[in-house]
Amino acid sequence: MDLAEAFRNYEDKIVDRWVDYTLSSYKSSTFFKESRDKFSNPVGGNTREALGELFKLLVKKDTDPKAFVAPLDQIMRIRSIQEFTASEAVGPIHAVKHITREFLTQDSERKQFVVDLYDFEFNVDLAILAAFDLYSQCRERLYKVRIKEIKSGTHILTDSKCPSNLLKKDKKDPVDFPL
Repeated sequence: MDLAEAFRNYEDKIVDRWVDYTLSSYKSSTFFKESRDKFSNPVGGNTREALGELFKLLVKKDTDPKAFVAPLDQIMRIRSIQEFTASEAVGPIHAVKHITREFLTQDSERKQFVVDLYDFEFNVDLAILAAFDLYSQCRERLYKVRIKEIKSGTHILTDSKCPSNLLKKDKKDPVDFPL
């Protein structure tokens, strides 16, 4: 028995716990966890799919870090438009290290493989860095779109249901200005 076999034995359980942890970070986490349909629940479906694919890449010893980009992009595009800080958006990627260690240490036959997790954890660290880059790129694109909307005047259509909302100097200002 080796570490690769341990990963194969626990892959589904590790990925399920990782998905659960990641989806718990959303405000509507109950719906995201329950519905597995990718079309009625794109957040949950894409998260499940991407983390499953990412885990398969992380457990390989000679994975090119560029391979992490596709599944991470699938996750970071969604998380970048939510109200997450950068650390909150990327943080769940790190959780797979702890989840994997937990499963291996609970199994007396595979406990000795915990010391062999160096390559896996190094891959996770590379994935975290790639996720942060992707999150930053997505946020930058969002801000560029927002600036373009403001410059073109289309923000009038996207920011409010009523033009009087634009008269407010500060969106946090509860005072409504009469027309």
